[in-house]
Amino acid sequence: MSLFRHGGRSPPSSLRGGALLVLGLLGLVLLAPSAPRAQPEARAAPPVVRCDWEGVVDTEAGAYLSDCVKRAESLSATALLVRLDTPGGELDSTRDIVRAFLESNVPVLVWVGPAGARASSAGLFITLASQVAGMAPGTRVGAAHPLVGPTGEDPEQVAGTQLARKLENDAAAFASGLAREGGRNAAWAASAVRDSASLPADRAVAQRVVEFESPTVAAFLAQVDGLSVRVASGDTVRLATRDARVITLSPGLSRQVVHVLAHPVAIYLLFLVAALGLVAELSHPGSFAPGIAGVVALVLALMAASALPVRAGALALMFAGLGLLVAELFVTSGLLGASGAVLLALGGLLLVDRVAPGWFLDPSFRVSWAVAIPSAVVLAAGAVFLAFRGAQTRRLPQRAGDAGLVGERGTTLAPVSPDGGEVFVHGEHWRAISSEPLRTGTRVVVRAVQGLTLTVAEAPS
Repeated sequence: MSLFRHGGRSPPSSLRGGALLVLGLLGLVLLAPSAPRAQPEARAAPPVVRCDWEGVVDTEAGAYLSDCVKRAESLSATALLVRLDTPGGELDSTRDIVRAFLESNVPVLVWVGPAGARASSAGLFITLASQVAGMAPGTRVGAAHPLVGPTGEDPEQVAGTQLARKLENDAAAFASGLAREGGRNAAWAASAVRDSASLPADRAVAQRVVEFESPTVAAFLAQVDGLSVRVASGDTVRLATRDARVITLSPGLSRQVVHVLAHPVAIYLLFLVAALGLVAELSHPGSFAPGIAGVVALVLALMAASALPVRAGALALMFAGLGLLVAELFVTSGLLGASGAVLLALGGLLLVDRVAPGWFLDPSFRVSWAVAIPSAVVLAAGAVFLAFRGAQTRRLPQRAGDAGLVGERGTTLAPVSPDGGEVFVHGEHWRAISSEPLRTGTRVVVRAVQGLTLTVAEAPS
């Protein structure tokens, strides 16, 4: 029986051939192996977010590192890496950073480096708050006693027995609690507070204060790769940090400027620049540039001083020294300049109050003798030099205006008598009179000036 009917007749042969071709192609499609489905594009591996902090732990540090935790969580980072180098800092800011680390759902890694860096005082608490910590060779951690006298005196004599004991016990409990939470050496952490104990990198690893000694950031990330750590949510996260993409987050420009200036040496040098600028302006009135520079430096110094535990008495000494240097310009004795230099140096040495409650600072965080003495001597010498030069200038005869013509020499251009005449003085033609008649071409000297008329006399040979 025919498959097709068309008006009772068989379909043309061409139609039958086309139908068979379609059926054959359909069979091939059904029998052919199915093509593999296109795989979705592999997702990029989560990055490591890196934040660096060098210098004192202040309000800017607290805001910056807390923001780093939030940014790392928003980027779904595999870890937050903090490179740390600090002499210590403010306790409140340290607590803010520790709280942010402990509440982070992204693992926090702290690496103390490069060689020569430190995690002293407040830096110890930040290091202990991390899930994994490493140190570069040649670095140190510890020395977290809350009170250190400027000349090594007994803290109890400086701050009182009760206050010293209270701060010490609180800080020791803080450090040992963080160490215990991270599975680290809690006993040593307490001794770092009570006895100012400090360890280099290799001994810190041996005593379970940090986990790794790593010469570079890349080596540290390779060492922690594959470790499993627990985050704030309670989840266990496996670190995938080897050859991971690193995103560096930098603090804002204003935050960097304030942080750079918040150092005792920077504040001291700004005061010296302010002193030099004001002295130069007062010794050369009207130049404006030194005065403006001095005022700007003074404002920056006061702004930076507000971010540190600065002694009000030290600032008063530095202001007194600045006043004596200015007074030297008017007295020109040399003694006032030397006294001003002594007060500036003394104020610089006592600038940072390292016994201030609520601050954990390394004893080296100060203006050293090697900076204070030479710089103050150079400034005093400059002030005395300007003062003596100013005094010499005031003794010179006046060169401008009518009084500047007195004593000038010239030549008569026409006979000069009590009734008048003409002379050439100071590159100009002047009307002149003389008590004695003078012939043309006579050398004369100016004795007085009355309006536009010069009183002249024959110049001695």
